[in-house]
Amino acid sequence: MCLHGRTEDNTIMKIDLDGLRKYDTPTVCNVIELFDLYPRTAGYMDGRIVACYPKLPPMVGFASTATFRSASPPKVGNVYAGLDAQVESFANLPGPAVVVFQDLDDPPAAATFGEVMCTTYKAFGAAGLITSGAGRDLDQVEALSFPCFTSGTICAHGYCHIPSINVTVRVGGVTVQPGDLIHADRNGVTTVPLSIANAIPQACVELMAAEAVVLDCLKGPVTVKGFAEARKESKRLIDELARRLKA
Repeated sequence: MCLHGRTEDNTIMKIDLDGLRKYDTPTVCNVIELFDLYPRTAGYMDGRIVACYPKLPPMVGFASTATFRSASPPKVGNVYAGLDAQVESFANLPGPAVVVFQDLDDPPAAATFGEVMCTTYKAFGAAGLITSGAGRDLDQVEALSFPCFTSGTICAHGYCHIPSINVTVRVGGVTVQPGDLIHADRNGVTTVPLSIANAIPQACVELMAAEAVVLDCLKGPVTVKGFAEARKESKRLIDELARRLKA
């Protein structure tokens, strides 16, 4: 599946989402590092954000951002206030939405999502959900095969409502803008710069081949000298890949 996205300079390009889904998030992160676009400690969410369903394959999509509160009733509307406008806005994204919530309550007072919300999001084409808050109905949502990433679990929904949509949010230590490309699996969540997204799948192939030099060495009888030589060759291949990616 190739979908149109916009790079940081507003250039329209096709994004190969299927290619990105073939690789786990750590490998994608390793490749992003080779472009040297920003510090190696930036762009990925920290350990507060954990996969609810670690056996699901990688989730790839574009951020549909929102804020969330549940500690007190909304000033107007009901507990699902904002949901209609949110799913309607999915159509403005270049591909499947990844719903990204920043829970404004500290600590989270109730669950951000449950069976109804996730069923709704999936029906409108969303690829998954990330929240700095909590989730519930975990068995029912698991049956949907709908990836969710949270900071925990809370059994009730409180006065859940969505104060704002399509705004800048901060989740797991990462600032997420509407439309950001996201890659996530059981290992965690990372953003992917649109400008390099289509170079990542092939780079993953080459990076894994370079790493295999060391892994293959370790499968048979191994010596310190052989191990050192394998590591040297692996580094040479990775350095060469990095030079080509940055060219």
